[in-house]
Amino acid sequence: MLIPHPLLGPRDAQEFIYLGDATLMHRPDATRPDAEAAFCDYVFLRHNPAGVHRELWFHEAGDRSWLVVTRNTVTHEIIGAELACDVKLGVTQ
Repeated sequence: MLIPHPLLGPRDAQEFIYLGDATLMHRPDATRPDAEAAFCDYVFLRHNPAGVHRELWFHEAGDRSWLVVTRNTVTHEIIGAELACDVKLGVTQ
């Protein structure tokens, strides 16, 4: 499986470590009144959809960047990849 790295071009998936659902980038606010429950959900509850899904991948054997990869979990087709810092900051391309 090739991941289209936004800076380096197509890279083999073996160069990356899969972390999981890209919503992990959005940590709950620790000052909220329901912070304990929110963090419990954040740490322990994960979606496992069949179909198009956004995931976090770390380029361990390369430039050590974090990517948000959009992938179809049924076919393993990679639809696209963005630098996680751009996604977090809301940078559009």
